[in-house]
Amino acid sequence: MTPTSPRRVVLWRHGRTAWNVENRAQGQRDVPMDEVGVAQAADAAPHLAALDPALVWSSDLTRARDTADALARLTGLPVVTDPRLREYDVGLRAGYTFEEFRAAHPEVHRRFFGDPHFHVPGAEEVGQVARRVGDVIRDATQALPPGRVGVLVGHGAALTSGLLGFFDAPPHLRDMFAGMGNCAWTVLAEHEARGWQIVDYNAGSTAHALRPTDNADAPL
Repeated sequence: MTPTSPRRVVLWRHGRTAWNVENRAQGQRDVPMDEVGVAQAADAAPHLAALDPALVWSSDLTRARDTADALARLTGLPVVTDPRLREYDVGLRAGYTFEEFRAAHPEVHRRFFGDPHFHVPGAEEVGQVARRVGDVIRDATQALPPGRVGVLVGHGAALTSGLLGFFDAPPHLRDMFAGMGNCAWTVLAEHEARGWQIVDYNAGSTAHALRPTDNADAPL
């Protein structure tokens, strides 16, 4: 009897936006992809469609939903939106570059970079995002039939933190992950003896996808 292929979950980051280029904190602002981002999604979608996914879930923010739609057009699958896949709420930082943030809120900026325990007003913490995105990943694994693939479309920092939540890893390990590039993806596969594992990280079909813009020092 032929062994069943492992179940897999693909975490796919949205295509590029103008705010990514400007290093402007997007957070949960509904910023659309730019022309490059649309092309990135169109380029990456056939690679993921070739995996014959059984489900496509997406953040409800436009840049993620439009990325998911590029895959849905090839697979015929409906896109199920889930606000738990949204990017971090960055609170007071939303809409600012770091330079603008320093000029507008110098004391908050100073503490943000100088005090590891400081919490930007209105912003989510790593543990909060790890839990909500980790829960979505867990729900996807439970929804997948044997041997099938699910694609979750979201945002670089939130997806990376979601890995911590899914694997019950402590929040301080967030910095061990490099940022995911625009339209890059991460693959989880279920090992028959060891459970779920990360088998690919920050993979992509274009050079654009291999240039991370969401990392520990960049706006979300």
